[in-house]
Amino acid sequence: MPDLLDHAATIRPGEELDVDRLRVYLRAHLTNDTSAISVSQFPAGHSNLTYLLGCGGRKIVLRRPPFGSTVKSAHDMGREFRVLSKLHAVYAPAPEVILYCEDQSILGAPFYLMEHIEGVILREHLPHGLVLSSETAKELSESFLDNLVTLHRVDYVSAGLGDLGRPQGYLERQVQGWTGRYAAAKTHEYSHVEAIARWMEQHLPESHAVSLVHNDYKYDNVLLDSEDITRIKGLLDWEMCTIGDSLTDLGMALAYWVDPNDPAALQQSISTVTTLPGSLTRAALVERYAEQTSTDVSAIAFYLTFARFKLAVILQQIYFRFHQGMTKDLRFAALPAKVEALLEGAWLCAQTGQI
Repeated sequence: MPDLLDHAATIRPGEELDVDRLRVYLRAHLTNDTSAISVSQFPAGHSNLTYLLGCGGRKIVLRRPPFGSTVKSAHDMGREFRVLSKLHAVYAPAPEVILYCEDQSILGAPFYLMEHIEGVILREHLPHGLVLSSETAKELSESFLDNLVTLHRVDYVSAGLGDLGRPQGYLERQVQGWTGRYAAAKTHEYSHVEAIARWMEQHLPESHAVSLVHNDYKYDNVLLDSEDITRIKGLLDWEMCTIGDSLTDLGMALAYWVDPNDPAALQQSISTVTTLPGSLTRAALVERYAEQTSTDVSAIAFYLTFARFKLAVILQQIYFRFHQGMTKDLRFAALPAKVEALLEGAWLCAQTGQI
């Protein structure tokens, strides 16, 4: 049987950890058995860095901010740790956290440790050896959507997360905030940026549903059971989790979801595993969400426009670090083309009202 599990690999140059300092910290706070500590890195992801530690016969995951980042609010390890420490008990796919370290003398930045979850992740391509029938692809896309609904039904007040965000005025702040972040990270003259920003301000809908929002919900962040690929074992990357308009979460999931008839440039910028025969379309995902939650989704074109714009800004912020020499990760050199494709997709959605 092929090995479908997501594995850590060699650490990228410039993103190494001080193993000696880490060993001292782990010995003091976690285990005495650190003589054979090993460190590898999960190669995917463009934001916070994720490592796999092996010590004392145990696998532990370490999360820390990216090297060279100046956007502190986007990489708040303490906040992410606090969210997960309360969320795991009421939402099982959230990883179980172990320790938080704010002492920057250890690794140069705050970090936290969490339990390792073994699973399959669908990234740009299916893992080698994995074949999905049309029925399985359909069930998987349904499970993906249903898991988002489950998250949105979490009673965040009872979970102790009632102060995580301010839902009143959330959408307006989001539009203004991401427009400002683009300006702060600008390196190129892209088409439609100002037009998209004006359109969003002029078409701001009224929020009809408030919930916990993951803010980066996509196949890449979902861990699937290798024995039943339609079962979700874990949901990763909680750095942007807050309380806000539920449809911003659905919109972001749609921004990552490619339909077979999408423009070629957009398909080249996002994983196309969602185009597998049998997979639900964006429209079908929205319909299923509305049926399960009774949420008014009439303004969903706004949410997809905003999500594509936001995703473009996130990639632009990452490229800005590369452009400024703050990171040497060569994966980031190709991001401008993806930023442009997402902006074109956002403008198309705004102009046509079609998702």
